[in-house]
Amino acid sequence: MSLMFYIQFALVLLCILLGARIGGIGLGVMGGVGLAILCFGFGLEPGGLPIDVMLMIMAVVSAAAAMQAAGGLDYMIRIATKMLRKNPKYITFMAPAVTWIFTVMAGTGHVAYSVLPVIAEVARHNGIRPERPLSMAVIASQFAIVASPIAAAVVTVAAFFEKAGGAYAGYTLGSILMVTIPATLLGLFCACFFVNKMGKELKDDPNYQKLLQDPHYVEEYLDTNDVEEEKLGKSAKISFWLFIFGAILVVLMGALPVLRPEFNGKPMGMAHAIEIIMLSVGAIIIFVCKPNSNAITEGSVFHAGMRAVIAIFGIAWLGDTLMNAHINEVKMSVSSLVHVAPWAFAFALFALSVLVNSQGATVATLFPIAIAIGIPAPILIGVFVAVNGYFFIPNYGPIIASIDFDTTGTTRIGKYVFNHSFMLPGLLSMAFSVGFGLLFAHLFL
Repeated sequence: MSLMFYIQFALVLLCILLGARIGGIGLGVMGGVGLAILCFGFGLEPGGLPIDVMLMIMAVVSAAAAMQAAGGLDYMIRIATKMLRKNPKYITFMAPAVTWIFTVMAGTGHVAYSVLPVIAEVARHNGIRPERPLSMAVIASQFAIVASPIAAAVVTVAAFFEKAGGAYAGYTLGSILMVTIPATLLGLFCACFFVNKMGKELKDDPNYQKLLQDPHYVEEYLDTNDVEEEKLGKSAKISFWLFIFGAILVVLMGALPVLRPEFNGKPMGMAHAIEIIMLSVGAIIIFVCKPNSNAITEGSVFHAGMRAVIAIFGIAWLGDTLMNAHINEVKMSVSSLVHVAPWAFAFALFALSVLVNSQGATVATLFPIAIAIGIPAPILIGVFVAVNGYFFIPNYGPIIASIDFDTTGTTRIGKYVFNHSFMLPGLLSMAFSVGFGLLFAHLFL
């Protein structure tokens, strides 16, 4: 590899790191800064824009935001709350199952915010260490991204495979989910067995027992009076099921290309199918459920989705520009690794996701490189879950929120930062999920 490549690659990493630190749309706009330096400073030709990826995400977010404004997410949360309160003994297993389902349905892990206080409350009231279900619930909300047919990272991978053609042409959205759904479910389930024994029981935890001696703590946090729940209208249920219908239709279209209309002897591209279906679902929700139009664009789902679009816009364009300029030397340098240990690509995915806190940006940056150097699609799908390295550095929103919601103090960031409550659950879930992913990719693809 030439010195110039390493200089430019360091510049790309610096832009990613600064963008991640800025937060919000920082990744996207710092991608623009990197492009300005590469193009105007180093004279590199701008790469291709990820237009289809951005449009797919925008279409999905439109439908999901309409559902949220109509009360569909509140309806989903109500169902989950009842499930958790009916099965408190199994909350370490139930809580991650709930957040996994939420993320798969909504396409974003931020929906976990809504049930974290319920998980903490149910665990504490039943004498279960809240650290266990809370940590696994947060990890599950991250890992489920790769199992969601409407998540930005998943549709991005599917679009890259479709665009690449050749050896990647036969790997559709259905192929990805066929591996990631069982791999993440089994990986998280196996991790729960270990996490269920993590730390001392509440009755034996000296820090919690000390808190119970504080009358102010007892008065503020141990009030168990039930608050009457606000009733949800029909529109909430209707919007929820309409959105689920759209997600199912997307999966069917991806798994069975014959369902898509043909043009010039080829089925309609999956990108266009997703965009048409999800925009239509959003329109139906708006017409039938009549949510407040301002609420659609003010909700958390819309904001998270638009941030993902801008991040992918800047970072994917920046990465493609760098790779197009140096693709031949990159291929030559890593070709031996591809043949000897292609699974090692998982470490690259994990490392970058730790730095950028975005599965979509990680995919947009590294998957084009992997495809260009010829890593087989089954391997890429098998290690796809490795894009979920958020937990390694405890600065992810739901991690901080779950620490705040745990009034017992068992969920925490340790003295040395990395010895936090999410490290062991995250590493166990990652190891099991990647292992199952590679196994299922070998068996199914």
